[in-house]
Amino acid sequence: MNNYMFLLYLLLFALLILVFSILLNDFLLKYLKNLGTQTNNNGERWNSQKKPAIGGITFFICFLLATISLVYTSPQSLNFNYYQFYGIMFAIVIGFLSGLFDDAYNTIPWLKLLMQIVCGLTLALTGTSITIFDSHLMNLVLTVFWVVGIMNAINLLDNMDSIASVVSFFIISAFMLSVFLFDTSTDHYFLILLGTSVSLLAFLKYNRWPSKMFMGDTGSMFLGVMLAAFGIIHLWNFEVSSQVLAPPIARLMAVACVFALPITDTTTVFFKRLFIQRKSPYKGGKDHTTHHLSYLGISDRDVALIFTGLSIINSIAGIFALLVADKWNSFHTLAFGSWFVLEFSVLFVIANLNTKRDETQ
Repeated sequence: MNNYMFLLYLLLFALLILVFSILLNDFLLKYLKNLGTQTNNNGERWNSQKKPAIGGITFFICFLLATISLVYTSPQSLNFNYYQFYGIMFAIVIGFLSGLFDDAYNTIPWLKLLMQIVCGLTLALTGTSITIFDSHLMNLVLTVFWVVGIMNAINLLDNMDSIASVVSFFIISAFMLSVFLFDTSTDHYFLILLGTSVSLLAFLKYNRWPSKMFMGDTGSMFLGVMLAAFGIIHLWNFEVSSQVLAPPIARLMAVACVFALPITDTTTVFFKRLFIQRKSPYKGGKDHTTHHLSYLGISDRDVALIFTGLSIINSIAGIFALLVADKWNSFHTLAFGSWFVLEFSVLFVIANLNTKRDETQ
């Protein structure tokens, strides 16, 4: 009976967050049309219309509600590392505020990069650090690189209606599946994951093609640091049993599968801008994998559907990699590695088919 009541509570919580998120987005859309309004000044955003970039504010408010709900309704689940918990919360707040300032004042890229490094250091120094190497320094460097990379990746994915929100939703879904399937010691974060995922679903009501609003840097920076942090907890540091980490290659393959789309798009864009276009990787352009799918004649709606399908497959593949982590062998490495290389290669080739259309328009 207690299990049924717990599930009922989760469903009620999700429903309340969904309704609240929709109502809040409606309010913001109706009364704050000039707040964080984004145009296509840098040429990166596919949609040229002027629309409010306010979705990230809803994400953050729902995240706060989920955190408060965790603290006040489930005190028995709070037997965990407070130092790590506050570090994650602080890093997420830094990410949100830096994105908010960027939307409001269009800050310089290097300031955004500095804030991303601060987020990475905050996580690493408070217990949310990748554990792959024997050297603490190398783990620290990898953790900061990971956080900066994912924050940039989600920011770059927010270039076409639905894409960043859909990809983020299924990455979070993979985290929640990890909690359900493996009953890890990190289940006290489940309400936070659930609240954020439901707010993303509500946001899709306004962000699907043709969109009425964008998430802006406020949303993408918030999601980036959150996904990076929980990616460390649920994938990079996955335990096959209590205090026993899965083989490093198994964890690496799980990360590669779940985060395949952000990794692919960011790597492709940075490669093209640095080595082909010879320009700053932070200078916008219509050179993303999503843009090049559109150049092939695929509609914006169908591009979103393709990324939705790939996100579902990637999440399932990542979870399956965790399921077989305790008996990992070379066949698993070949299978999961081949899927990642195939997906990366196809999208990379597509993104280089018509490079004349990459430049800012």
